[in-house]
Formats: sequence, C-alpha cells, structure tokens
Amino acid sequence: MKIRTGVDIIEVERIKEAIQRQGEKFLNNVYTQEEINYCENTKTMKYQHYAARFAAKEAVFKAISAKISENEDNILKRIEIKNEKSGKPIANLESLKITGIIDMDLSLSHLKDYAVASFTILFEN
Repeated sequence: MKIRTGVDIIEVERIKEAIQRQGEKFLNNVYTQEEINYCENTKTMKYQHYAARFAAKEAVFKAISAKISENEDNILKRIEIKNEKSGKPIANLESLKITGIIDMDLSLSHLKDYAVASFTILFEN
C-alpha cells in the first residue's frame, strides 16, 4: 500500500477577487454546478466556502498527481468536493478514473481570511 497526502492553504480574498473579476468564467472552469450551488447557498460565508473547496482541489491534486496523465484537462473541475449527509467533506474522483484507491480522507477549515485543506489517500501498491 502507498499513502499520499496533499495540503493547501489559500487567502479567501484571492478567490473572492477571481470570482468578482472573472465571474462565471472562473467559477465554471474550477467548480462543478453542485459546488457552485452549495457555496452560493451559504450566503455571507460563500467566499470562505469557495476558497475551502479550491484549497481542497489543490490538496487532492497534490496527492493524486502521480496517478493522472499529464494530458488530463480541467483537473480542478473534475475533482469534486461534496459533503456527506453528516456534513463531512469528501472528494469525488470518479471522473478521473483513478484505479487502486483503497481509502481517502479530506479535512477542510476556514476562517475569515484563510482556508486550508488536507487530503490523504491510500492506494494499492
């Protein structure tokens, strides 16, 4: 078995500025419609939620980069961050068709100015 991890931190203001400057172009290049709906429904904390999902996508990418082709398009959008019914965040990697995944775990946290994500994945060999 092989364990891979990824961690990312981002300033909420960077994501807020990208969304305000590029609008739907940025959102549609990075987030799935389900992620956009989730973040928009959080009202006053929407930029923190967008930033946390962005950090999560980056953390996941760092952990799985050795398992994906360099020719893959739209990697960030194809890494989907969802929530279980309990509220726990999970990474949906189905569209990347990565094989040999035994287990994975995602943790997100955000404050007014920063969002951070940690992702761990366990692969067969």
